[in-house]
Amino acid sequence: MSASDLTRLTAAELAEKIHSREVSAVEAAQTHLDRIAAVDGTVHAFLHVGAESALASAERVDAALAAGTKPASPLAGVPLALKDVFTTSDMPTTCGSKILEGWRPPYDATLTERLRAAGITILGKTNMDEFAMGSSTEHSAYGVTRNPWDTSRVPGGSGGGSAAALAAYEAPLAIGTDTGGSIRQPAAFTGTVGVKPTYGGVSRYGLVACASSLDQGGPCARTVLDAALLHEVIGGHDPRDSTSIDQPVPDVVAAARQGANGDLSGLKVGVVRELGGEGYQPGVRAAYEASLRSLEKLGAELVEVSCPHFEYGMAAYYLILPSEVSSNLARFDAMRYGLRAAEGKSAEEVMANTREQGFGPEVKRRIMLGTYALSSGYYDAYYGQAQKVRTLISRDFAAAFSQVDVLVSPTTPTTPFPIGEKVDDPLAMYLNDLATIPTNLAGVAGMSVPSGLSDGLPTGLQVMAPALGEAVMYRVGAAFEAARDADEGGPLIARVPEVTA
Repeated sequence: MSASDLTRLTAAELAEKIHSREVSAVEAAQTHLDRIAAVDGTVHAFLHVGAESALASAERVDAALAAGTKPASPLAGVPLALKDVFTTSDMPTTCGSKILEGWRPPYDATLTERLRAAGITILGKTNMDEFAMGSSTEHSAYGVTRNPWDTSRVPGGSGGGSAAALAAYEAPLAIGTDTGGSIRQPAAFTGTVGVKPTYGGVSRYGLVACASSLDQGGPCARTVLDAALLHEVIGGHDPRDSTSIDQPVPDVVAAARQGANGDLSGLKVGVVRELGGEGYQPGVRAAYEASLRSLEKLGAELVEVSCPHFEYGMAAYYLILPSEVSSNLARFDAMRYGLRAAEGKSAEEVMANTREQGFGPEVKRRIMLGTYALSSGYYDAYYGQAQKVRTLISRDFAAAFSQVDVLVSPTTPTTPFPIGEKVDDPLAMYLNDLATIPTNLAGVAGMSVPSGLSDGLPTGLQVMAPALGEAVMYRVGAAFEAARDADEGGPLIARVPEVTA
């Protein structure tokens, strides 16, 4: 099998070949490492490539298979790209920030541990907006990641590195985090699949916090089934995370396989009135309307639902998130780990100088916004009111899910935009998360599935489900994916142009 053929296999297909010993895990790892070496100079999806540890992990999988041992998981031996916000004891964890440049954590995140225990080969750490604050991966301290569909455009953010690695065929699987859309928006922009699980469904232990009540790690892949297989590995209760849900992981793999059969009879799909209209690009709207027709053909009943408080979601989010950022990032004080500025006559001056040098402009902006929102005299007017809006949005979801099984909307208002177009306009950048923010505020589940192309650029369909309702979400996503692939003559991701060095 050629290297190109190997990198274009789905994770499920590659795992089958590894477990049948048609392809070795080492061969799979080396082929993807070679692919990274060939194209990542252009894409810049990775901040660190751990070739030695990746090959060592693959060797252990091959040795176990040769000894007749059952694979550690259905994905054992499959390579993966890990967002550089999860701690890894054998690789640096920088969160895309100069303040953590070169920092090597003393422990693995729970999610990292689960990947290793499953025999998954971690290729390296992917680029991201600094501390997961951004929608384009232009706010990384280590340079911009480019979208493989058009390298003059952004891959989305904050997890643009993970999504771009998938679209560039540098890895068949990836991990992202989603605070307001940072898995789903890059998925839509790169023609890949991204899932934000229910809040508490995947452990946050070892996930460097941006906003603790919103952050959620999740799977990124090129197919719905691959995302489900990865979700099964990383999900589940963790006693080290006080917000972790002590419930079994929904049977997302069975749901994805069921959905691929293409029958959604008996399911009610809620079309959110407040999402998908004014402010959405015509090509995005057209792809969305075609997606709705496809869901109807699959047997789903479409029901228009109103979520009237969604329109206040972005304003509430950009008060709650900065407030939590202000608190969480206080730990980067130059005293315990990370960067320490040499200048300063006192500890306070060293702290101030370190934070000035170590944090980028977007992080500083959000720290200042959050500190102001939490300050005496303004707390009730800003942060307190935002939390009330959050409650109203949760009630909107509850009312909607009392009528339907899932909700749908476009994932993003636009297709991927040119690098540099919005980087100096925070409000224009924030509007990219218009459709994805409500699920984070309410803690429910969301998924983006490729829905089509507009002027040669990908668009995404967002599917939202109640808390711990991932099974029905995967079923709908897989059914839609299968129908779209049949209509299009194959997966949309197969049309991504070859990246040239």
